[in-house]
Amino acid sequence: MCVDSDGCEIEGCSSSDEVRTLSGRMSPGMKSSPDLHSCKPGQKFRSALRRCRSPAAAAGILTFGNVLNYMDRYTVAGVLLDIQQHYGVTDSGAGLLQTVFICSFMVAAPIFGYLGDRFNRKVILSCGIFFWSIVTLMSSFISKEYYWLFVLSRGLVGIGESSYSSISPTIIGDLYTNNSRTMMLSVFYLAIPLGSGLGYILGSGAKDAAEDWHWALRVSPFLGIIVSALIMLFVPEPKRGSADQMEGRIKASPSWISDMKALAKNRSYVFSSLASAAVSFATGAFGMLIPIYLYRAQVVQKTVEPCTKKVCSSKDSLIFGAITCVTGLLGVVIGAATTHFCRKKTERADPLVCAVSMLGSAIFICLIFVVAKSSIIGAYVCIFIGETLLFLNWAITADILMFVVIPTRRATAVAFQSFISHLLGDAGSSYLIGLISDEIQKSYASSEIWKFLSLGYALMLCPFIIVLGGMFFLATALFFLDDREKAEKLKKLMLQPPPSSVKV
Repeated sequence: MCVDSDGCEIEGCSSSDEVRTLSGRMSPGMKSSPDLHSCKPGQKFRSALRRCRSPAAAAGILTFGNVLNYMDRYTVAGVLLDIQQHYGVTDSGAGLLQTVFICSFMVAAPIFGYLGDRFNRKVILSCGIFFWSIVTLMSSFISKEYYWLFVLSRGLVGIGESSYSSISPTIIGDLYTNNSRTMMLSVFYLAIPLGSGLGYILGSGAKDAAEDWHWALRVSPFLGIIVSALIMLFVPEPKRGSADQMEGRIKASPSWISDMKALAKNRSYVFSSLASAAVSFATGAFGMLIPIYLYRAQVVQKTVEPCTKKVCSSKDSLIFGAITCVTGLLGVVIGAATTHFCRKKTERADPLVCAVSMLGSAIFICLIFVVAKSSIIGAYVCIFIGETLLFLNWAITADILMFVVIPTRRATAVAFQSFISHLLGDAGSSYLIGLISDEIQKSYASSEIWKFLSLGYALMLCPFIIVLGGMFFLATALFFLDDREKAEKLKKLMLQPPPSSVKV
């Protein structure tokens, strides 16, 4: 016979069993006591939930939620041609959707970072994913006279998704440590390219099935509501820093201002955040505009006709989505394996792997614009290799943050890194490149060839930004060891011995 944390007997539990709870492990073979009583139905249900709240289950649910976050974000990109035709907007108007989304996302991120370091994280996550699900569903019913309202809805969705992206990695960071944490964060950040690719596939697939692009926005909200419930039921709320130390208790940060001052002095954190901004700039612009660019390339090659129908061709979105899914999987797996191998050679492996992969990615992304006019297959090959190299650094960047930032500052650090990477990255990249494309088209006679060339010239800005990001990762490598050592020392100083237990 054994008991749960509510002090009631559990049926079917032998004397050799142990009962695990979130707060610890109960001893086996406890003798009967008059204080023990049979579990009521509600207590049995709570006990069953506690046993299901394992770190693996929590990481799985959080990863699936991250897939949905990015799936919803890029569903719009998968039907962007249809949105342009439906609302009658230019390249810059289409890019504005991503800009408004990211601006609201980055403004909300520091707020949720502050809340995530001080309040119940899983409640914030559950409410955030439920909020964006409802807003996305409602936005699918906005008529073509109210494009501004559709743009506003994307801003509200950005607020909901910001709460999830800022806080969920810190829960995984408190459930795992060392190589296990690297592996689980790799799986978690695999959701970025996987969810992005599925967003293209879901958007174009739902549009083709219903022959109406609005249905592309009516699938992910239902999945989001389910994940919201799963988070509340099965994701635990671990103590901050519980995976980094077993005996002590870390003090909470004194104030948000002190957190920000400490992060600003952390050179590895600053340079890796700037490198993340370069990645966001490229992926944001590519995610929104490359399917349109590939479509225009085929119009120039006279293999497809310009879109004049109610429902535009979605072949390029489907192919690009599939490539993004595969390259995301390869990139994260290769990145984790390469980093694990290189750590045996040098302790600076994490930032160095990121730097080399970004510099290699810039070469192949440049080649896209060289070969696209004559060979669409060659363009897809360059996209495949360039994206694989670019996606190598997603999980590694998060792991760098976990190494150089103490546990009670991590939600704030993740949120502010998100703010910086979006502010300097994809907040304006889609709109900026769309604006450059529009201006180039104004300078020449309107034609299909100049629609294709103008967008290609504008997108050429991306590989130069990627090279700059590689330089920032090289700078991170210079200071990584010092900042990691400082974080370890500070964590030890902040440890307090647990309160002495009182025997009754």
